[in-house]
Amino acid sequence: MSEESESVTVAAGHSRRNRWVWLGFGIILGALLILAIRFATYSHDMTHYHANFAVYTNGQREEFKSLQYYEEVKICDLHGTSPQSRTHMHDEENGVIHVHDQAVTWGQFFENLGWFVGPDFIRTTSTMYQAGGDNKLNIMLNGQNLTDLTTITNQVIKDKDRLLLSYGPSDQAVLAKEFKTVPDTAAQYDAEKDPASCGGGEMPTVRERLNNLF
Repeated sequence: MSEESESVTVAAGHSRRNRWVWLGFGIILGALLILAIRFATYSHDMTHYHANFAVYTNGQREEFKSLQYYEEVKICDLHGTSPQSRTHMHDEENGVIHVHDQAVTWGQFFENLGWFVGPDFIRTTSTMYQAGGDNKLNIMLNGQNLTDLTTITNQVIKDKDRLLLSYGPSDQAVLAKEFKTVPDTAAQYDAEKDPASCGGGEMPTVRERLNNLF
């Protein structure tokens, strides 16, 4: 082989090696770029919204004063695996419902409080309110009267819902007056960071970002 042919062969070998080096470098750079984007853009994929409600029995609003009705933020489960983590109240705010999971119903919320709502009764932790005679069980959802109580217990709580649950000898005027007392603060709570570890809107930690890379 002549010196000129040998030089051409060596040059071609160097060229192929250089192409493979640049190709490998490009693959590594691309992978690092993808990982950097995943790290920077990762966010919690969590449900986090609020609704409002009020309960009246014989003209008296239930205040939910006992601490048993409120979830402690320090033990909240961010991933919503327990019933109480899926929907609850915080900080003795007795008209605000926190929802942290998909397809949470009104019935599930009241069960988490230790209450049960049936087609013609409300059972609290201490008292049974049974419809009969002049006493009726009424509900208003977002200003609309509902006639089937089983519907509300199986109905999913939606963002910014306002629910009135009323037992007693009430007429339409009384129900309208009671409904006006249902808070309208869900949108405000949606815009704020949730308390402590229940914060669905909190920024993920570096460790969570790193765990999401692969």
